[in-house]
Amino acid sequence: MVKKKPTNKDDNLVAQNRKARHDYRVLQTYEAGIALTGTEIKSVRASRVNLKDGFAQIRDGQATLMNVHISEYEQGNQFNHDPLRNRKLLLHKHEIKRLAKETDKKGVTIVPLKMYLKKGFAKVLIGVAEGKHEYDKRETMKKRDQEREISRVLKHY
Repeated sequence: MVKKKPTNKDDNLVAQNRKARHDYRVLQTYEAGIALTGTEIKSVRASRVNLKDGFAQIRDGQATLMNVHISEYEQGNQFNHDPLRNRKLLLHKHEIKRLAKETDKKGVTIVPLKMYLKKGFAKVLIGVAEGKHEYDKRETMKKRDQEREISRVLKHY
């Protein structure tokens, strides 16, 4: 009998938006499905995704992921997709209403944090985020450096 390894979300990580946690303070996260075409899912499985400039909007009761670049599939010929097209996020109605209410506040936006595969489906971890000021970014970097120094000192004792 073969033992099954516990699966971790990061095992199937396709793309990550590291800059988002630097530029924004993430208040809350949601896992959303994403509606993709055939050539898009093949590019996602090949990890040809860029979340860097992406964001989400709520319009007419639907969540839409915008400005996320999924490269064209190399063997896709004439059936290939537009790399920057808007893609529908698959969320429950109550989650969409909650997101709409939270983004009505000034300075709050929805940013994609990670894209991964879960049970064969592409999922996006989106975060309700508030923009950081320059002094907040410096404070975060200072805290990180202090924690690194403390762990370095404790490692030797």
